[in-house]
Formats: sequence, structure tokens, C-alpha cells
Amino acid sequence: MISPLIQVALGGAVGASFRYVTVLGVTRLFGKGFPLGTVAVNFLGSFLMGVLVVVLAEKGGNRFAPLLMTGMLGGFTTYSSFSLDAITLFERGHTGLAALYVAGTLFLALGGIALGLFVTRGVFA
Repeated sequence: MISPLIQVALGGAVGASFRYVTVLGVTRLFGKGFPLGTVAVNFLGSFLMGVLVVVLAEKGGNRFAPLLMTGMLGGFTTYSSFSLDAITLFERGHTGLAALYVAGTLFLALGGIALGLFVTRGVFA
């Protein structure tokens, strides 16, 4: 059996490669006006996370979770993990906490990129 860390590393390489090819293909089909490739990747990754939760976790295939869920889908899109966390909170009856998680993640992610741009542009200006 391959160690979970090696599974995650291998899956991440495959997932990141699939992300690149998918975004490239969608952009070639629909143009660069809107980041539709990223939207497609995030939707598809979240959809596949839902499929894998049922197939792996609920049907007893957890030994492939590091490779497929954390590795491949983590490399493909972090939205799959984000979506799983949010829906898990919601399904457990923590509706307010799920909403706070979604809003907080969005706020922090946008704030993080804005801060990174600001700091880096200041350093390299």
C-alpha cells in the first residue's frame, strides 16, 4: 500500500494537470472575457467531491480518499474541499456556522489576495 502522503502528492500532480488542461480548453472554447474555466473547474471539482464522498466514504473505499479527494481534487480545485466543509456543517444542522464559514472564507480569500497584491506591488514597485 502506498503511503497517504505519496498518494496526496501523486494525486495533486494529476489534479493540477487536469485543472490546467480544463481551464485552457474552456478558455479556448468561450474566450477570456470571464473566468469560465475556473468556474467550470470549481463546479466540477465540487460535484466530484460529492460523488467521491458517497462512493468512498459511505461505501467503504476510504483507502483511496487521500489519492482522489485530497490529492486529485485538492490539486484540481480547493473548492471541492471548501464545498464539502460547508455542506457538512449545513447537514449537521449548523446553518449559521455554515453561512459564516462560506462568507468568512470568501472574505478572507479576497482579502488575502488583495493584501498579497498590495504588499507585493509595494515591494517590487
